[in-house]
Amino acid sequence: MNYLSSILVICSLVTSLFYPVRADVVKPALIEISAYTTEVVEVEIRASVEALLTGINGRYRNTKEAPNADEYDQYRQMEPADLREAFKPFEQTLLDGVELAVDGQPIELRIKEIYIAEKGYTKVPRNSVITLEGAIPRNSKSLTWYYPLAFGDHATRVRQVNVETEEYHWSSHQWVKEDVPTKPYPLNEVFSKPSLGEVIQTYTVSGFQHIVPMGLDHILFVLGIFLLSRRLKPILLQVTMFTLAHSITLALGVLGLVEVSPRIVEPLIALSIAYVAVENIFVHKVSAFRLPLVFGFGLLHGLGFATVLTEFGMPTDDFIAALVAFNVGVELGQLAIVLVAFFGVAYWFKSQALYQRVVVTPASLVIAAMGLFWFIERLEIVGGM
Repeated sequence: MNYLSSILVICSLVTSLFYPVRADVVKPALIEISAYTTEVVEVEIRASVEALLTGINGRYRNTKEAPNADEYDQYRQMEPADLREAFKPFEQTLLDGVELAVDGQPIELRIKEIYIAEKGYTKVPRNSVITLEGAIPRNSKSLTWYYPLAFGDHATRVRQVNVETEEYHWSSHQWVKEDVPTKPYPLNEVFSKPSLGEVIQTYTVSGFQHIVPMGLDHILFVLGIFLLSRRLKPILLQVTMFTLAHSITLALGVLGLVEVSPRIVEPLIALSIAYVAVENIFVHKVSAFRLPLVFGFGLLHGLGFATVLTEFGMPTDDFIAALVAFNVGVELGQLAIVLVAFFGVAYWFKSQALYQRVVVTPASLVIAAMGLFWFIERLEIVGGM
């Protein structure tokens, strides 16, 4: 591979993965269905009302890829009462689109409540909760749920609730990324607890996907780490320090022992990206100072990971296994980025001086510019409040 090709590869990594920079990640809906022994069923849909109103779904990696991204941004700026009013015309569309079937027969659902969170920090998606309810026959045997792909991907689980004994049992999640109903959930038997292997698989995949393709800012940081050296050992040492650090704050955040507002965390994550990129321009080897610096930034990024994992939920019985699996998935995602960049670019350079001049400096300038733009944007200076 010649040097021009190497430069094109790294430019492709930077531009194709991270453009456009002003965007909310498109997240799947989290749906919880509770079947009560009192012949009542409730469906809680945790989703972005803004995305539902604008039809922005899993076809798009982020909201800015959608043709009506500006409309999404306008909804995102609304106060809860105004957004609730804007959602009213869509209510019947929602009810017509979803389907809860018991023993093969559709159940009539109605809207019980819609909770729209405060506007808060507008640079991250706002999760709202739409609660539906209906009546189901006694001694029903199975249940299926259909959520149109036009509304987005979804992860659904079902809870059997015995009102008299106050006992309940959760099923495992079903991740649906196609326009089909879920597989049937049995209602005449207690759900079996997900196996340890299923828990590990679910949370490993979730951790990997949070990096590739969803973790754009985290990937930029890893690329910033990567660019400082052509040798794999120093690169992996930095990535390991980063992983150890974010594992600490991830665990503390999920346990609720540490909580920092996204208004603080998100701009600082962006600033950490800019810092490592700028340092790459002036420092040409991994110094003793670099490792504790990466560790400190890893503590910061872990708080961002904790927000995602808290939204997804953690199993009570296999909490440690799920936490470790998520971290393993994150690490695998980071290693994938490093290995692609290493064998796609750094491996082909024999001269550190040439590598610094034609790859590290220009790529670091681009990454630093993106980090600084994100920093300013996340302070809500760009685009208004």
